[in-house]
Amino acid sequence: MAPSRHSLLLLRHGIAEERQEGQADGERALTAAGRRRTTAMLEKAVALGLGVERLIASPFGRARQTAEIAVAVRLAPALELATALEPGGDPLPLLATWLAPAGGTNPERPSPQSLALVGHEPDLGELASRLLGAPAGSIRLRKAGLALLEWSGPGSQAPSAPETGMALARPDLGQWQLQLLLAPRILLT
Repeated sequence: MAPSRHSLLLLRHGIAEERQEGQADGERALTAAGRRRTTAMLEKAVALGLGVERLIASPFGRARQTAEIAVAVRLAPALELATALEPGGDPLPLLATWLAPAGGTNPERPSPQSLALVGHEPDLGELASRLLGAPAGSIRLRKAGLALLEWSGPGSQAPSAPETGMALARPDLGQWQLQLLLAPRILLT
């Protein structure tokens, strides 16, 4: 069996409505300009060959709408929602599940090799920094910006504990490589 590569795409939501008194933060939607810019950004990313097998997004309106655009432009086949991607959430359990050995619970359906997480700052930037082994705050994603990380561990296979072969519960080992960090202005100018 050939070694597999694990790619993680982190996508920040597009430009959203300003906070308004009495409106829950989770209800804030993308603005018309935010939808246009996010669509243009993701279309360019797809044209460059970016794509994922699985996409998970924060259920907050602006992130969910960004993920819906990603599916519409065929960056990903479908959309899943996870509260772990809400502001202040902990996405590490999502990554641990994703990185579990293929076929662990269903050998007929192996884990996807590429995953996109759609969420918020500073959470996505902090996750990227942690996975890269960089100081906190080293990575920041612009609105509709993205970062592509790739697992760079032994044989480019998912990280596992040597004694058990099981995926690590905390995939923040600093053994990821930053492949791409894009702000929308770079692709849209």
